[in-house]
Amino acid sequence: MNKRILIFSFIILQFLSSFHVDSLTQASENYLKGRFYNSVKNHFLIATKKMNDSRFKKTVIVILENDEDGAWGLVINKPMGSIPLALLIDSSISTSEEREALYKVHIPIYWGGPVDTKKIFILHSTEYQNETTKSFGIISITADSKILIDIAENKGPDKSLVILGYSGWGNGQLEGEMERDHWILSDLDIDIIFEKELNKKWPKAYKKSFIPL
Repeated sequence: MNKRILIFSFIILQFLSSFHVDSLTQASENYLKGRFYNSVKNHFLIATKKMNDSRFKKTVIVILENDEDGAWGLVINKPMGSIPLALLIDSSISTSEEREALYKVHIPIYWGGPVDTKKIFILHSTEYQNETTKSFGIISITADSKILIDIAENKGPDKSLVILGYSGWGNGQLEGEMERDHWILSDLDIDIIFEKELNKKWPKAYKKSFIPL
């Protein structure tokens, strides 16, 4: 894996605060648009058996934003492997002693989607907060390296996922995919988000799914 991809990006916070979904679209211009009815943010988006994109087979996504301009979210059940925590932190902001300690701590990372895979998102339980934490209902995202150091020192959130990249849809794109039955919804469940047996996330979320009206 290219180590450059794993350098922590400090522009995540700016990205979250100045979010504009037109820049997130991953599709070509000729995707089939659907009609926006209601926001599906703060829901699981679950791939159905009709999903024809192999990247998203049996995928569970936490939808963090959705409106008439588009949507974005994070895949939570596609592991990429385990790496030393030091590779996620810019060496310019840590001492040699800190880096040596961080190389001894390995952490699992997840594929969040095909968009901007150099961006790192720490999705975590809500009891942890610092100045960059952004709340999304029952879960939060924190966007600085302090949380990674806190995780290494067992001072971080009770539950967390380190995720590279995200999934994004432009105007009407997600709705079009849902109208073709490629996706179905269910309510967010903190236990499913942080389920340790990854192969259980999709069936558990799918079992609770419903068809949006």
